[in-house]
Amino acid sequence: MKKEFLYQAAQSLGTPLYLFHLDRLHQRMERIRSYVGTRAGLCYAVKANPFLVQALNQEVERFEVCSPGEYRICRSQGLPPEKLVISGVNKSQKDTEEMMEQCPHMGIYTAESLHQWHLLHQCAEKHGQTIRVLLRLTSGNQFGMEEETLRQIIRERNQWPHSEIVGIQLYSGTQKHSLKRLQRELDRLDDLVRSLQEEEGFLVQELEYGPGFPVFYFEEDEPWEEEEFFRSFAQMLENMAFSGTITLEMGRSMVAECGYYLTSVGDIKSSRGQNYCILDGGMHQISYYGQSMAMKHPPVCCLQERSGEPVPWNLCGSLCTVNDILVKQLPLPTPELGDVFVFEKAGAYCVTEGIALFLSRDLPAVASWSQSQGLELLRPHVAAETFNQKQ
Repeated sequence: MKKEFLYQAAQSLGTPLYLFHLDRLHQRMERIRSYVGTRAGLCYAVKANPFLVQALNQEVERFEVCSPGEYRICRSQGLPPEKLVISGVNKSQKDTEEMMEQCPHMGIYTAESLHQWHLLHQCAEKHGQTIRVLLRLTSGNQFGMEEETLRQIIRERNQWPHSEIVGIQLYSGTQKHSLKRLQRELDRLDDLVRSLQEEEGFLVQELEYGPGFPVFYFEEDEPWEEEEFFRSFAQMLENMAFSGTITLEMGRSMVAECGYYLTSVGDIKSSRGQNYCILDGGMHQISYYGQSMAMKHPPVCCLQERSGEPVPWNLCGSLCTVNDILVKQLPLPTPELGDVFVFEKAGAYCVTEGIALFLSRDLPAVASWSQSQGLELLRPHVAAETFNQKQ
């Protein structure tokens, strides 16, 4: 996206500002489809960026929903309920019954535990429905269930006529750089599917798998061949013994590169040989996976062209904590008040992941842009004090 346009957006809508380039998002999805091929469908993890669900409706087969709030977002944005995967570690009876009442033809539910399995069936029975369920297999943390629990549910499946087990879900984390690790996980699923058929007489129809493809945010990151990586993974899928439906749950890899975060210079100072540039945004609004006390340099630049010899600058936010440093020792010509910095690859998690309410500073505005629709404001700046006091 051209610097002139980014600056105009910042001037028009104010900073801090998240801006999502929808054309770039669609191009990214085309690339992913070309890499993965036809062996697997795609599921978007709403938690990565809920502002993009409508833009992705025609791009993916499913949306992974992990909270009642995400469910309500998807419904308000007009997503078909049959495309929703109702996931999450904490499903309440109230929320589950509300979903079943509103959407009797929900796409699919996940069961993270024996308790959740019982809860889902009880709610389905109460509402006279038969629901489709994926059993989530744990990768060794608080998510999902042990294989023996999963097997127990499958053995007793005939006792639960309102819940149809259609397959297995496995998600073990993000930023996976190792093809060998991905191969081990696919082998684990292949072995489990084979074992369930041979030992339990159960035919797995579907696997939902989160590959956790990496996004490289920092200048210090090793260069990599993304297309080669993806195509190697696609070949692994082709080589699986499992012949049923495979759906890849993704978030970061889909949307990271379409996002920009714009923040303006509010103060400039030097102290004990260090140069500080104070921005109207901060660590509560922009964070990258793997960033440690701003020791790495994310993709950032000043939109204004300034003359002079570059010297090291520390870009800091507006919070009252020494931790609010976005970039350390960034070589720049001396910036000026009102200059706008843009952080790229801000399309995933940044808009929702930060400690946004700390210090009661306004939440950033959110906007999108496409060639066909132009610049569209999705959310104005929101006064944080609305949430931080007695109602």
